[in-house]
Order: sequence, then C-alpha cells, then structure tokens
Amino acid sequence: MRFVSTRGRAPEVSLSEALRNGAAPDGGLYVAAELPELQAAHLNADVPLAEFAAALLQPFFADDELEPDLPAICAEAFDFPAPLVTPDAQHTNLHVLELFHGPTGAFKDFGARFLMGCFDRIAGDGPLTVLAATSGDTGGAVGCAAERRSSVRAVILFPKGRISPFQERQLTCWGDNVQAIEVEGDFDECQRLVKAAFADSSLSKQHRLTSANSINVGRLLPQFAYAAQAALRLFHSTGKEPGFVVPSGNLGHGFAVLLARAVGLPVGAVVLATNANRTLSDWHSTGNYEPRPSVQTLANAMDVGNPSNFERLSALPPDARALRVELVTDKQIEARIRAEYDASGYVYCPHSATAVEAWNRLSDAERSERPWIVAATAHPFKFAETVEPLIGRNLEPTPALAAILDRPPRKIRIGASLDELGQTLRQRAAAA
Repeated sequence: MRFVSTRGRAPEVSLSEALRNGAAPDGGLYVAAELPELQAAHLNADVPLAEFAAALLQPFFADDELEPDLPAICAEAFDFPAPLVTPDAQHTNLHVLELFHGPTGAFKDFGARFLMGCFDRIAGDGPLTVLAATSGDTGGAVGCAAERRSSVRAVILFPKGRISPFQERQLTCWGDNVQAIEVEGDFDECQRLVKAAFADSSLSKQHRLTSANSINVGRLLPQFAYAAQAALRLFHSTGKEPGFVVPSGNLGHGFAVLLARAVGLPVGAVVLATNANRTLSDWHSTGNYEPRPSVQTLANAMDVGNPSNFERLSALPPDARALRVELVTDKQIEARIRAEYDASGYVYCPHSATAVEAWNRLSDAERSERPWIVAATAHPFKFAETVEPLIGRNLEPTPALAAILDRPPRKIRIGASLDELGQTLRQRAAAA
C-alpha cells in the first residue's frame, strides 16, 4: 500500500517511509492512497487481539518491507488485554472497552509499543529521534515503549502545569535514551514545536526525526485494530452495528473508529466526546473549523485547541465522516464519575467519564436501538487527586503503575521556541 499527504504536495511513499517520516514534508499527515475494502465475514474477531490485528492490518502492510514482520510486531505490542465489559446491569447496551491494561495504564500503550516495534526493524544505521508532544498519556507510553531500545532516542515535550502529578512522574522517569522536556506553554505549543522541527529539513535530517504522536500513521493503525475487533464481536453477537463514543483530544482515536467504518466494517453511529476545548464542537455546529487556544480541564489529555487529525478526518469520504460531537464540562465530568460509581461501583477516569456523559445524552431510542461501545482510555488511578474525593475511597494502582513511584524523575525546561528545542537535540546527540 502507498501513502499520500493530506495536503497533496508531497511524494507518495511506502508505509515504512511514512512511519520514518512521521509527518509529510509538506506539513500534512499521511493517509492511505486508497482505502482497502474489508469484509467482516473474512475476519475472526474471537482470536487474540495480536492475531486479529495482523490479519486486519495486512492490506496496509502489503508490499512493504515490514510485511513479513507484521505478526511479530503485533505479538510484541498486543500482549495485554482490551476487554469489553458491561459495568451496569441496568444498561446492558452499554459496553466499556477497557484500554488501560497496558504498562502505563492508557490506550496510548497500544500505539506506542506497535510503533517502536516497527522502528526496531526500519531504523537502519543509527537511532531515530522520536519526537512526541504530550497532553498527558502519550509521553508515558512513548517513554516506556522506547526505554532500552537501541533503535530510538525519545524526546517528550509536555506543557508545564497542565498534566496530573502522576502523569508527570510517569513521563519523566525513563532511562537515558528518553528525555522529558517541560515546555513553557500549552499542549498546542508543544505540538507546534514538533511540527516546526519536522518542517526544518536540516534539523529533521541531522537528527533523523520521526514522530510518536498520532500524526504518525503507525500510532493510528493499532487503534483501528482494537476498535474493529470490538465492533465485530458485538456485531456477531447481536446482529447490529455498534455505536462508538470516544473521548477526543487530538482526534486520533476518533479517526481510527471512523476509519474502521470507512473500510466497510460494522460501525454504526459515532459520537466524539470533548471537554471544554470546543474547536470540534463549534465545527460540528457551524461547519467552520477554527483552532483556538487550549483550555485546561480535568480531562487534561484532551486539552487540545487544534486537533492535528482533523486533516485526516477531512480526507475521508463524505459518507464516512458522519458523527456527532458532545461537549462536556468539568462539573459534568465530576457529576458523571460520582453518579456511575454510586449506580454500579464502576470507576471512570475523567476522560472516560466524558464519553459516558455523552452516551447518557442520547435519547432512549438511540441507546436501545443498538449496542454502544464507550472507550475507557485511562486507568483512574492516574487521576486519583480528582477521582478519589468524588467516590469517597482510595484507588489502588496496578503493579506497573505502582512501580513508577519508585523511579526518580528527570526533566529539563525550555521555552516554546524551535531554537531551544534544536539546541537540546544537539546537546543530546553530542552526549550520546
């Protein structure tokens, strides 16, 4: 399969080239030159996720140097579960896709581990420098996945004062080939720096830059895989196309679900839940896409004012772009966490709570006409300072999350300037 830029001003490339480049040289994002048509009947959703993903993603890897390695990459990346659970016996049509059972307790583990497995095989001579801007969970997942790999050096940019204390500990605690950088600015400033670094051809070539954000198509394919498997499982058991409700920040997760529908898999209605960052909500209401400064919220991984993957959404066929957007405030997040715990004992993180709140806004007819999948994107312990007062008890970390607390943090601080980022990259290269 070949890949093209959303902006149409860059050469067509192979999958491996798209992965190595991260973003296209014209500033756009890579998308498939032609979407495959997939048949639900030809996919076995009852096998383990690694086996399912290898079969599902094969058309995207066709004729690429990575094609023979795809089963091994999937086996390495998807060695933890993504269960569908029904938390509330009163709402049997609501299924929660738990995506937080990986080593850093967030859905980003799937994409980060998959991408690093690809980099191990295509890095060539010397390590790639993996740039990642994070609004919370991406940084921890990328740092964990990159640690001790000779194929990459990871540089993680995070916004000062905009992430939870545990998230900061989690993304600053990894080994010498991982550098955490605290940026004086918000997530959009971090993301702007990453894109500016790619646009600087000298800097990009000198440091062999690539991306681990969802601007990299290698981050989206794993999300497409687990969404597709969950949809097929419910479709086979109910005969109805399930709807999805997805917490949305940079829009990679939402795009992955829309991609599953675009290639012909049984995905019904799609609802994107946003926090008070209203760029997508306003676009859905008015038809005008206007980026704006990000607003700090309890669901901090969604604090994005200019979602990069909007370019990919716009590149989908018109009939594949149908969706609904629901904006959820901090007060509504708190109320939903408390209400769901009181009703069923199930604990949602602030991001997952935006999705459950959006599902509750559907009409009774909409909720009953099909099964619904809510994406639970992070373990609630990562936001204990928010969640524990709402449910009135302490949360227990998983063993992997508990181990983070024993690691010493390391970070440096820069202003939101490409010059300062470039200087940091040069210093790291010299010290390597």
